[in-house]
Amino acid sequence: MTRRTVVLVPKHRMLRRTLYGLLLAAPLLPGGLACRGEEVGFVCEPDYSALNLGPIAVQADGGFPRPCGLCPPHPDGVSNWGCSAAGTADGGAELICHYQSCFGDGRRPEGLRESAVLDSGSELGALFAKAAWLEAASVPAFLRLAEELQANGAPDVLVKAARRSAGDEVRHTRAMQALARRHGAEMPEVDLPPFEPRSLEEMLRENAVEGCVRETFGAFVAGWQGRTARDPEVRGTMRAIARDELRHAELAWAVDAWAQEHLSAAQREGLRQSRRDALRSLGEEVDGHHPPEPLIHDAGLPSRAQAQALFQGLAAVGLQA
Repeated sequence: MTRRTVVLVPKHRMLRRTLYGLLLAAPLLPGGLACRGEEVGFVCEPDYSALNLGPIAVQADGGFPRPCGLCPPHPDGVSNWGCSAAGTADGGAELICHYQSCFGDGRRPEGLRESAVLDSGSELGALFAKAAWLEAASVPAFLRLAEELQANGAPDVLVKAARRSAGDEVRHTRAMQALARRHGAEMPEVDLPPFEPRSLEEMLRENAVEGCVRETFGAFVAGWQGRTARDPEVRGTMRAIARDELRHAELAWAVDAWAQEHLSAAQREGLRQSRRDALRSLGEEVDGHHPPEPLIHDAGLPSRAQAQALFQGLAAVGLQA
């Protein structure tokens, strides 16, 4: 029987050295635990990732309603990705609205329409359902990347790596769906219009933003979760996902390196500016984020201070490229 040889994208040594250094320092970085949000209002000002709308009526069967339509718009225009109901000491319930965070973005495809997580039983369920949705949306993004790389004469190793990444995202979707269902939530439907043809420069600009910046940061966060999540199932799942996401980040940087010889000086500078703009935007999101305690403890999401440390590592890689 012939063994199949998998040709891998070259390792990005600085990226790996930066990530491993941050993960080794995990116990030394500040905890930055979120406040408990006991009063009605936005939790942990100026964070708006979770909003407590106060008491809601308990259903006749003792269940908690989740009228997500009551959730107000985010003051910064960030999308609402679902809601959950939390029991109170007096036997009642409170409605918690959840808004998009800067974590786990992955490779968002062009034209992806936001979709809220409905009937999420908890903050953890909503988080994992949204993560599953983002993983599912990454599948067509990687398949499109593979087709465009092939059409533009990219090395076969990049084309195959993009296709392999699409398969990785299918597995990640299933893993996140399992965690979401464990916490009473279901993944929302991915609403993505058909892709339109685009230029090489447009494809590379998306790769610079979604791959070199956001997906690379997502790999950092996944690695952090795989090291710090207290829930052993979450920790094991995220360790496996983090290994794949690191390869996806290396693919993005390999595509960026291949592109340099196919672009003019002005186009190369345009790509660098796209990365700088994406880093600036992501940095602003990180600075304004305080995840709730269950997401830090059980899911292993970094606190604001920890996320800032991860971001600084990413910025060191991104700005030197």
